[in-house]
Amino acid sequence: TVMFIGQQKGVNTKMRQYRNFGMANPEGYRKALRLMKLAEKFGKPVVTLIDTPGAFPGLEAEERGQGEAIARNLLEMVQLKVPIVCVVIGEGASGGALGIGIGDKVLMLENTWYSVISPESCSSILWRSWDFKEQAAEALKLTPQDMLANKLIDGIIPEPVGGAHADPDEACRKVKAEVKKLLDRLVKSDPEKLVDRRVRKFCDMGVVLSAKAEAQRLKKGSRKSTSS
Repeated sequence: TVMFIGQQKGVNTKMRQYRNFGMANPEGYRKALRLMKLAEKFGKPVVTLIDTPGAFPGLEAEERGQGEAIARNLLEMVQLKVPIVCVVIGEGASGGALGIGIGDKVLMLENTWYSVISPESCSSILWRSWDFKEQAAEALKLTPQDMLANKLIDGIIPEPVGGAHADPDEACRKVKAEVKKLLDRLVKSDPEKLVDRRVRKFCDMGVVLSAKAEAQRLKKGSRKSTSS
């Protein structure tokens, strides 16, 4: 048994309007957390499916604690004592994606993206126009290949010919196979070690050392070992 939690956009305009284009309100993140805690109580793994342009930015969402709801999810997910696998199946934008994106393993479908901001929004902020979205996308390094190279995700799931939208059933089978493979390994882990590895995984992200600083660190280490 697995607890599945996902963001749903819909496949046509009417469905997307009904689903608020995949932009969750604070209540959505709180519902997700409630289900994660339920999974933890019964010792069941959690799988999250991420597809959002971001959390809903409306005034009413802010008044109801959008930021707090996402922050609470980050805090609780990193401490959850059951395996968590996260899969980006479409857009993965900003805190809206991170709100259900803290996992032991994070995967992306090969034609998806994951970033702090969408290229269009980045372009509108920096250049006051959407005309530079291609440059913004290049600078953001948001592709699965870039994310894997920077050790921000753990794997890329190949899509069917023509993309996941062309053959959703085959795409689901590929996602299922990869997730099952990971869960088969993760469920054997000790809960405390699982949490410890997850904390270290996310704490290690974003650590950047310049070549000069790294050379100096290695030089100091070499001197210490020589003197001892």
